[in-house]
Amino acid sequence: MADLALTLNEEQLTILKDAALDFALSHGLVVRPPSSTDDATGQQGGVINAPVTLFPTPFPSNAFNNAVRIQPLYNQLVHDISQDDAFLKEIMESLSTVDDFVKRLYDLYLEVKKEGIVQPASLGLHRSDYIIHLNPGQDFSEAEIKQVELNTISVSFGSLSSLTGDLHRYLYATTGYFSDKIDISALPSSDSIESIASGLASAHKHYGSKTAKVMMVVQPGERNAFDQRWIEYNLLNKHGVVLIRKTLAEIADQGRLDPKTKALFIGDQEVSVAYYRSAYATTDYPTEKEWDGRLLAERSLAIKCPTIAYQLVGAKKVQQVLAASGQLERFVKDPVMVAQLRASFTGLYPLDDSSEGLAAYEAALKNSDELVMKPQREGGGNNIYGKDIQEALKTLTAEQRNAYILMDIIRPPITKNVLLRKGQLQRADVVSELGVYGIYLHDGHKVIRNDNGGHLLRTKGVESNEGGVAAGFAVIDSLLLV
Repeated sequence: MADLALTLNEEQLTILKDAALDFALSHGLVVRPPSSTDDATGQQGGVINAPVTLFPTPFPSNAFNNAVRIQPLYNQLVHDISQDDAFLKEIMESLSTVDDFVKRLYDLYLEVKKEGIVQPASLGLHRSDYIIHLNPGQDFSEAEIKQVELNTISVSFGSLSSLTGDLHRYLYATTGYFSDKIDISALPSSDSIESIASGLASAHKHYGSKTAKVMMVVQPGERNAFDQRWIEYNLLNKHGVVLIRKTLAEIADQGRLDPKTKALFIGDQEVSVAYYRSAYATTDYPTEKEWDGRLLAERSLAIKCPTIAYQLVGAKKVQQVLAASGQLERFVKDPVMVAQLRASFTGLYPLDDSSEGLAAYEAALKNSDELVMKPQREGGGNNIYGKDIQEALKTLTAEQRNAYILMDIIRPPITKNVLLRKGQLQRADVVSELGVYGIYLHDGHKVIRNDNGGHLLRTKGVESNEGGVAAGFAVIDSLLLV
């Protein structure tokens, strides 16, 4: 595929581009542009193609299969950590002194726990993100996965990633990519649209009311609504479950709890599952009303996806602590499983006042070229790289540094592709990041579901440090297994 990005002529690329744009618009592989509201009518305006690659990207099959194999282990790990109050307390109390957002979330968690958790069941729709790492002298097929982060709230692009794989298969079927050297059978399909909807349907069924609705908690003016709508349509068409969309502010304004059962009602509609596609960033809580909406949902009988405990487990500090000796073993007793999970870890270091944190701080001041500094934030655009780390560290107090961790930069193989953004093509040297979705449902006593849920590949130009599609750094891709 890398050769095609270089050798196809402009006419051939234009044919592929036109076909890709028509496919995207016909199949809902689209996003809203940054400003898409008609001021005169107040109605939503046009759409543009979701940013994608023209070609699937080669990816080692062994690395892919390993990521899929260990996802259920990560699903279980998230749940087990969420049940350990002492572990969460130790981490969150230290973060709360330097991170106001984490403090608000943790305070809300403590408030709900003190009142008594009404709904023991919990649904996790997670995504573990990896970059492949090649050691010197290794063949591409021997590359290893290294975890970038584990996302436990508002995991996105499950739908558009599935459609991007369909797009690549369509382009191959209709044009052969103008080459007789391509074997598209090595492009694995992703069932993440169906899997995510199926997970929500399982939680809805467990809730036990046929007339209740699943509630997707969304951001106002959501640009990525079409990724979400595919889940809504699949939930209705395949499972007969209706989904409603509400912002945190709308929950506060329109929501109420049944005095006896604590069932959540939005108007006259009972809510079976509160599925968060927002609520992960400070910008999702511009006023106290949004916090009121979150608290109302958390106090309710609705099954949360995720619970606040699951959301807290997704903090980068938790990822770093688990990498320390003996910490993962606190939750995973099987040594084989421990070895499988640890093999996916990269170097992770604290920036607190421990001896390890002070050593990491001093080392970063001397040489930060091979490091990334990460806060407890989701959504892309928050990390600090290279020489900027040294400048940032000089402005932070010892206490403030505790809000961050350091991670070894993973150096993936560089390949070539053609990116399609806003109808325009760009040939580029690129690197890719794999995400594997997981579906986990627990009733408070036992596991009901622990499954894989499809995959996502995001690709970005080598000049970009960040990897978020919604944040504008990357495009959606699919895998060609080799």
